[in-house]
Amino acid sequence: MDPPLHPYSIILLVLVPSFFISNSVSADVSQYNNCSAPYSCGVVKNVTYPFWGDNRADYCGHPDFQLKCDSNVPKLIGVAASFRILSLNFSDRNMTVARDDYWDTNCPSDRRNNSLDPSIFKLWDGLQNMALLYDCINSFSPGAIFETTNCQDNSGKNLYYGNESLSNDLEGVCSVVIMPLFETYFEEVYGGQISLQQAIKDGFGMSWGVNIEECDGCVNSGGQCGYSAGKFTCFCPNGSQGDSCASSSGSSSKLGIIIGVSASCIGIVIILIVIIWNRKRCFKLGQTYISNARGKSHDHHQVEIFMQTYGTWLPRRFTYSQVKRMTKSFTTKIGQGGYGIVYKAIMPDGRVVAVKVLSESKSNGEEFINEVASISRTSHVNIVSLLGFCYEKNKRALIYEFMTNGSLDKFIHKGDSSNAICDLEWLKMYQIAIGIARGLEYLHQGCNTRILHLDIKPQNILLDEDFCPKISDFGLAKICQKKESIVSIFGTRGTIGYIAPEVFSRSYGGVSYKSDVYSYGMLVLEMIGGRKNFESSGGSQYSSEMYFPDWIYKELEECKVNMCISEEENEVIRKMTLVSLWCIQVKPSDRPSMNKVVEMLEGDIQSLPFPPKPSLCSPQRTPVQFSDVASTTLNDSNSRSNQKD
Repeated sequence: MDPPLHPYSIILLVLVPSFFISNSVSADVSQYNNCSAPYSCGVVKNVTYPFWGDNRADYCGHPDFQLKCDSNVPKLIGVAASFRILSLNFSDRNMTVARDDYWDTNCPSDRRNNSLDPSIFKLWDGLQNMALLYDCINSFSPGAIFETTNCQDNSGKNLYYGNESLSNDLEGVCSVVIMPLFETYFEEVYGGQISLQQAIKDGFGMSWGVNIEECDGCVNSGGQCGYSAGKFTCFCPNGSQGDSCASSSGSSSKLGIIIGVSASCIGIVIILIVIIWNRKRCFKLGQTYISNARGKSHDHHQVEIFMQTYGTWLPRRFTYSQVKRMTKSFTTKIGQGGYGIVYKAIMPDGRVVAVKVLSESKSNGEEFINEVASISRTSHVNIVSLLGFCYEKNKRALIYEFMTNGSLDKFIHKGDSSNAICDLEWLKMYQIAIGIARGLEYLHQGCNTRILHLDIKPQNILLDEDFCPKISDFGLAKICQKKESIVSIFGTRGTIGYIAPEVFSRSYGGVSYKSDVYSYGMLVLEMIGGRKNFESSGGSQYSSEMYFPDWIYKELEECKVNMCISEEENEVIRKMTLVSLWCIQVKPSDRPSMNKVVEMLEGDIQSLPFPPKPSLCSPQRTPVQFSDVASTTLNDSNSRSNQKD
């Protein structure tokens, strides 16, 4: 009797024929492979569908999204006009573009209107259309409604421009080209602050949306998005194509079925053999597979892509074991917040640092990317410096410069005995308020991109050994282009007591850098009052952020902030109060920008207008209640001055 076959011999007998079967039905996977390679040129980094062009085949993108790399300048090729891409955010599907034919001249030889499909491309809010008038008949008179400038093509001709609405009746009179501009530039062109040419070169913003759901389904099924035979197509790793790799069509589907059935039969036979001859090994193999699958989460994938893309300008990356050594196994805890614990540590070069270890249950990829991306773009005396970070899947830490005096809340919350340390002189408080304002001004205007912090509060203001304030904790920050007046955010961001009205209810307006201005105003009011503007405990007698400004305003009207302190200190307090009340106006348009705030704080108090009373549903109080609280808090405030004598 012949000896029984060894199990691995049986596997070999099964696999060898299957190899020839699969070889005979092998599919063309070139489309899947070609579309797997992203496109990069200049500011455009690693984009895929719907974009295509140059070495990325046309079937890898939508017809309206052809790109061309011209001397490292990415251009979007339209039917009638091409556009230089000035910035592109692939994840948000937003970009700013400028007409390529208007880049070097305001009078191109072939004058055409934009031909962007409005069902695919949506212009941003905050734009205004400028009408450019060419080759007008001799009898045309621009009058006072159109401005005049010379063509930059040495033709000696004039170019007229004005609001689009003024050009509706000019058919047959002039050749009209409509040019979208940012509203602020539109006004500055009319005011003569910038040239028409510069405004056109600064471009306009738009978002795109095409085959979003179809592409998401394709990618989630393991395919690559493309466009073939006049419609969206999902290219699959096995060479098939269809709506998704889970449900392909035509002959490719049959090919997939053949391969699938063959693979299933082979798999069943192999599994049975392995289970019979080696149960333990099978069990371990299954456990390893499940563990690996869970580790490859979308969250982890997004962070790794971010670090690969922007690795050149990111701070130093540390391993978790290095972080553990730096913190001496996390022995010296110096703070704790909603998103992790902060430890004192020593860098390998001897510098003392603060390490924020993010909580596994609280942290996510978006917040980690926000913090690293935001602070890595900054360099300012009033912004905390990020010196390094650690990322190993669920192990995440951020390494900052060490702030000797901790956070601002410990110096202003007099009612919280567990946190209060000591009082600061009013002039020192004033300098801290100016420093915070300068930091926010830098975030809003001083960087290449605008950064909205969206969580300004005393706990996020750190103080160094000289009490120089530094803005920290950018986990909720939003990065946008300077030209964006309104940004889109999901849900409500921030901390109760400091959140601008428009953040929790869009009926008050859109979220913008003015939302940070509101939070700053509430913070300064808190510095003046020496108490939290919102108490979460049920036992607090006055527990509304809307009451706190009401009380401050009443004190300002009755001039009660000048008791027992010097004239200089009284002026500082009054100036801080006036500015902060302007900052918390309900309508964002009524609030000053942060550069205006700095100007107001550093300027003459006589030039500061009296602000309107905050009108956000102030609760009704009796005069006795107001009087009691006013006298108590004023005595607290005045004690700052008395203690230094």
